[in-house]
Amino acid sequence: MYERFYDLRERPFALSPDPEYLYPSRVHREALDYLRYGIESQAGFVVITGEIGSGKTTLLQTLLRGLDSDTTVGRIVNTMLEPRELLETIMIDFGLDPVGKSKPLILRDLAQYLVDQRLAGRLVLLVIDEAQNLSQAALEELRMLSNLETEKSKLLQIVMVGQPNLRDKLAAPELEQLRQRITVSYHLQPLDAAETANYINHRLLRAALGAPLQFPREVTDTVHARSRGVPRIINVICDAALVFGYAEERRQIDLPLIRDVLGELETTGILPAGAGVEMSPALMPEPPETAVPAAPAVAAAPQPVAGIPAAVREQVLARAAREAEERTALIAQREEALLQRERELAEQRRVLAEEYRLLRSQRAHAAAAAPVFSGDRVQVRQAPSGGRFQTARPEGVKGWLKRVLLGGSQPAVEN
Repeated sequence: MYERFYDLRERPFALSPDPEYLYPSRVHREALDYLRYGIESQAGFVVITGEIGSGKTTLLQTLLRGLDSDTTVGRIVNTMLEPRELLETIMIDFGLDPVGKSKPLILRDLAQYLVDQRLAGRLVLLVIDEAQNLSQAALEELRMLSNLETEKSKLLQIVMVGQPNLRDKLAAPELEQLRQRITVSYHLQPLDAAETANYINHRLLRAALGAPLQFPREVTDTVHARSRGVPRIINVICDAALVFGYAEERRQIDLPLIRDVLGELETTGILPAGAGVEMSPALMPEPPETAVPAAPAVAAAPQPVAGIPAAVREQVLARAAREAEERTALIAQREEALLQRERELAEQRRVLAEEYRLLRSQRAHAAAAAPVFSGDRVQVRQAPSGGRFQTARPEGVKGWLKRVLLGGSQPAVEN
């Protein structure tokens, strides 16, 4: 939609958890360090929590992308499961078949799989996203799985990622044994004002094709105050700002524009009035996939942005349609110019070929009429098509030269 106008290769504030756009803030660097330590130490559970939209899934994608090939990863994103369903989901994610098996057989097969992986020198990592949705019974089932271990380390490393209420759930007295097995725990804090400014301009730089667009500090401070430093809310506001700027053909995002954007987002209910950070359900992203979708090879047709006011959306789409028509007309003109050039080159090739043919004909005619020296006499070849010399003249070389030098037409008399 606005990518061409701002010279961007893609939307820099999309809600998908793309590791390429992870801004390495202090809290995200610390969280990654904690995650790596927990996985490498293989000492117990790792728990990462954060507010909705704080960047947990993007952080997790970055971690998984950096793992070596000796790590087998299972990932669960749908956690509204009963204990047995959780076990079956884990089996399926590791490529095992739980169909028709009792729970003891499922546990036996899973344990055998983990032992085989360890014997092959591989680490098995189970990542559970949205872990706050797990029931106490399901969490207790995970604790029992962590009992699968050797004398020195666990056979299964478990990472749980969730919202802050996961911490509250783990604090229940019934989960004391699980809580004691948590060796690494970290909570993602929101970005401060300086980090918000760096975060916004970092994403703009990553998406830029040429000189990157930058939001001035007064704009980023306003975005921070409204979003409270939550990355997902920052993305929603900044994406809307680029849409509004595109609709009004404004190359720079300034303070009046960002204020208009915030007013429109509150009016349409995308952002609640005031300083809250809750989002409209329409803007909540789908549950994260196990891999980040690749960028399309060709530009997609302009799509409406959720929550943008109808008048602005119509204005944006109308302008996008006009630009598409202009591009189509320009392409047609270029194609016609190329066809005309091809016709001109073809005519030039035809003329050159004709000139070359005539030149070869002239050279052949001249070669046929050239004199032939034989001893002290000169003979002239007969022209192929009734040329000037019809017969050879019986004159010596000296006589022929004398006649040529004197310009005469009669043969010289031999001595």
